[in-house]
Amino acid sequence: MSRMPLQPLQNFVTAARLGNLTRAAESLNLTVSALSHQMRQLEQRLGYPLLLRQPRGVGVTPEGQRLLEQVGPHLDAIQQVFQPFGARHDRVLTVSALPSMASNWLVPRLGSFVAAHPEIEFNLESSERLTDFERNVQCDAALRVGAGQWVGVHAEPLFDEWLMPMASPALVERMGGVDARPLSEWPLLGDPDGEWQRWFALAGLDPPRRYVAMLNESESHHRAALDGFGVALGRVTRARLLLDSGQLVALSPHRLKTRWSHWLVYPPRSSTHQGFLSFRSWLHAQAGEHARHMQTLARPVDL
Repeated sequence: MSRMPLQPLQNFVTAARLGNLTRAAESLNLTVSALSHQMRQLEQRLGYPLLLRQPRGVGVTPEGQRLLEQVGPHLDAIQQVFQPFGARHDRVLTVSALPSMASNWLVPRLGSFVAAHPEIEFNLESSERLTDFERNVQCDAALRVGAGQWVGVHAEPLFDEWLMPMASPALVERMGGVDARPLSEWPLLGDPDGEWQRWFALAGLDPPRRYVAMLNESESHHRAALDGFGVALGRVTRARLLLDSGQLVALSPHRLKTRWSHWLVYPPRSSTHQGFLSFRSWLHAQAGEHARHMQTLARPVDL
């Protein structure tokens, strides 16, 4: 067999790991038909099938799994070696953010940054994983949630995170209005971290005898509240657009400060990136506006 070209192997590894030809083609800047054609040619060259076409994506055959395990780590090593030599441009900016932060806070504001800086190509990486700036040298900054204690990076505070009881207008109507009865008698959506207990204690109100349900993930709390299932002690950053639009209603003026905040994090190399410096200035202005809005939203109750 003649020498195997690396690109089809790289494309196979990408498709196998993503389990979806459409997403793989997008990440490789190929059409789905072109990627499918390459995979068929690779299979013909090797003499055995690699991918299993399924209704909701692709799987790998036993032979494909063996090839993935043998080839994938070597291709990763090659990519890692050459990453530091990749071209970097002040007009290309890549920022990482949690999906919830990206969709509910950053993206609704991003239009003003793009309009003010049309010369900058903005790339948003939405991921639950913490960005490793040493390995992902194309990423210039990240929006993180925590205490600000990350090694080897600059961390600048943006704003605090607050929790407030919130419910759908439909539930408010069923309960007879916001002030119709004590909050402890509403159908509350409990959480395993005990935030409700802290909120009731610091607000000086009687805690509930029971919760209508226990949910361990903030997105589920907001979704259940929107559906009228119960009252969420919701994250204001996540729910601000819903509160402003009236899709959710704040049930108390008290808000509870969480133990973590939102931060802009970036490696030292980004300090000279002109596109990042423009974004940094814009981001702090947006964060200041958000913090001022929070001051008018409710009366704070600190932990």
